[in-house]
Amino acid sequence: MADTLEESEPLLSRARGGSGRDCPRGVLTCSSVQESPGSGPVQSRSGAPAHQAAGSTPGQGHRPGAAARRDLCLDQAVVLIEDAIQYRSINHRMDARSLWLYRWYYSSSSQWILSFTIFLILALAFVETPSSLTRTSDVRYRPAPWEPPCGLTEGVEALCLLVFVADVSVKSYLIGWAQFRRNPWLLAYLVVLVASLLDWTVSLSLVCQEPLRVRRLLRPFFLMQNSSMMKKTLKCIRRSLPEMASVGLLLAVHLCLFTVFGMLLFTGEKDAGQDRERLTYFFNLPEALTTLLVLLTTANNPDVMIPVYSRNRAYAIFFIAFTLIGSLFLMNLMTAIIYNQFRGYLMGCWPHSHHWPLLCPTSSRGNRKETEAPGAVTTPPTPHMSLQTSLLRRRLGTRAAYEVLSSVTAEGEAHPKRLGVKPEDFLQVLQKVQLDSDHKQAITEKLHSRGDGLLSTDEFQKLFYEFDKRVIKEHPPRPEYQSPFLRSTQFLFGHHYFDYLGNLMALGNLVTICVFLVLDAHVLPKDRDDFVLGILNCIFILYYLLEMLLKVFSLGLQGYLSYSSNVFDGLLTIVLLVLEISTLAEYGFPHRGWKPATLGLLSLWDMTRLVNVLIVFRFLRIIPSMQLMSLVASTILDLIKNMRAFGGILVVIYYVFAIIGISLFQGVIVAPRNSSLASVNGSAPCGSFEQLEYWPNNFDDFAAALVTLWDVMIVNNWQVFLDAFRRYAGPWSEVYFVLWWLVSSVIWVNLFLALILENFLHKWDRRSHLQSFTQELEDTSEMTQELPFRDVLEEPTEEELVEKLSRHPHLQLCR
Repeated sequence: MADTLEESEPLLSRARGGSGRDCPRGVLTCSSVQESPGSGPVQSRSGAPAHQAAGSTPGQGHRPGAAARRDLCLDQAVVLIEDAIQYRSINHRMDARSLWLYRWYYSSSSQWILSFTIFLILALAFVETPSSLTRTSDVRYRPAPWEPPCGLTEGVEALCLLVFVADVSVKSYLIGWAQFRRNPWLLAYLVVLVASLLDWTVSLSLVCQEPLRVRRLLRPFFLMQNSSMMKKTLKCIRRSLPEMASVGLLLAVHLCLFTVFGMLLFTGEKDAGQDRERLTYFFNLPEALTTLLVLLTTANNPDVMIPVYSRNRAYAIFFIAFTLIGSLFLMNLMTAIIYNQFRGYLMGCWPHSHHWPLLCPTSSRGNRKETEAPGAVTTPPTPHMSLQTSLLRRRLGTRAAYEVLSSVTAEGEAHPKRLGVKPEDFLQVLQKVQLDSDHKQAITEKLHSRGDGLLSTDEFQKLFYEFDKRVIKEHPPRPEYQSPFLRSTQFLFGHHYFDYLGNLMALGNLVTICVFLVLDAHVLPKDRDDFVLGILNCIFILYYLLEMLLKVFSLGLQGYLSYSSNVFDGLLTIVLLVLEISTLAEYGFPHRGWKPATLGLLSLWDMTRLVNVLIVFRFLRIIPSMQLMSLVASTILDLIKNMRAFGGILVVIYYVFAIIGISLFQGVIVAPRNSSLASVNGSAPCGSFEQLEYWPNNFDDFAAALVTLWDVMIVNNWQVFLDAFRRYAGPWSEVYFVLWWLVSSVIWVNLFLALILENFLHKWDRRSHLQSFTQELEDTSEMTQELPFRDVLEEPTEEELVEKLSRHPHLQLCR
């Protein structure tokens, strides 16, 4: 692709003199948009080149040049505002055709196609050879799986790769070749695509009989490059590696020293217990190192200590000291370091030097001096990730939109007295922006409330503060009844105390289910008499139905449906009612000796279990009513909403390790020859892979590999896996499992714990501080994730915005 032409002047030139068009300083001219390389002059909406459109007349069949420039400016403002809403970079082409392509690329349909393509190419691992399409992964019972014919999955993969080729082509065109060359992720994207296509060609040339498919290891990259948050999270993890490596080095020294101590302590031949310890756990250096590594996770505690401890209690000091230093101190120190490094993740503050605290202490640059030690050489914290970077992108996008729209105002006046944006131009742009109607209405109302006149920079920016809020829809008014009795009934059943009564009934229903589960624990399902439980379920379900109808009466149907908790209750109540009616129609009313019998699709016991499961699930309605529980629940919900980046990284590491595990260990776990397996299990050592019947844990297909990696990540009995694969595959296999433990259990699990602490502590500490603030907003909006951290986020200064905009590669400001 030809290199993009560089602009002769920056977007926001700070030069006070010079030649050029005579226009207000700081006004963006839309006609100065760079032309697309190799495509000739930029076309106006009429289809004519921009310079021709400028000189054409309506009588010639073309729109006037001023009108074409105005339309282009409005389209640019629309795209810039959408970039601000979605926290996207604004450094992309801004000509008319590129804007159309840009909006099409970021449309919901295009992004859905791209996301589905990524999902599809990752899901191919379940179907490709070795296929996971079997009922069980147990090597003793697993039938021969169906294997797709050569070319089937390869054809699907080829379609996916073509979509990715189109994706990288559109991205490279929109940002320009100069920006593309400086983007390492897009360069890596291109390299991965070329490598995947070459490997795909080799696979077809060998008729799908190649021993290794390298492209399977590269597929997770498509997931990472499509998520900006995953890229930022990986960058944050990379910056945390030095601190984690220091603790890892301490762990390695600790492990090596105690390994040597153990070899020296347990080499005696005189004591039977001591010799048993040596032969079982400290036979040689690699065996001793593995034993203590597993003990670091406490998976084999106290098994490893018992042989010598039963002979001499003094030996317990060795194992207690090892566990105290390694597991309780160093491993928790690793958690603390990861939490410390990710503590500023949401706020975007990164400790660039040890003089700076890990949290940004103030929200303004002028107050930073108060936190510096006298004479200390400090480096300001670099804005990093998430909210700080997102805030900068949002302000940059809205400021660029202001500059574009202000140029429309300036060009419409011969001698503009001051810069600004016409409200009607802004409303015209707002109607084209892809934004929900609630936010559009809130911004429009805020605009109408300010009066007439041009919008200044600050006023324009403040309009977009509405993006930081989630608009709360006002609940419909309650129905008005004329009868005093109906009004009293409406007040009674519309009061929040009625919700407390419903929670109490739900708790009572749950208690009755638990009581019957305890009483019937030793009774077979076919012998159970469900008469009492059936009567109670009927009573509770009738109450739930009555509660729903009374709430509809009090709030009105629309008012009832405006509460998400009511929708949750109502749906479950309807399902419970349908199940109960089906049960009564099939088995009759409850009576003495009402025992299960299969008369329809489900037995009475299955129907009862399904009803009870839904009743237990309905009990979750009590959570919002409990203050502390609601705080914990909201923390969990926020984590779920914002865990896509971390969940994506977990998917990536699982995918890569599963593919590597299949390449290394496929077929090494062999089923025992004895079909009855009784003698095999009886002769196997207690606690071994064979005796515990861990046969489904293998790497014979992708699905089985994922489950095996999960079992090892939990680290419960993971020494069994180490021992089994060492015997079946060789001692080198331990390196694979230790690396997986380090990546998954040490790094990712601790990272997840750090995020939970970060989220919960901020909600807890700022709860009272933000209470008055939220009360001011509750009439029209509620806080999003950004607002609780607004006091520690730094608003970008005018100089920062001007500096960023001045380096825009595809727009130019007249001098």
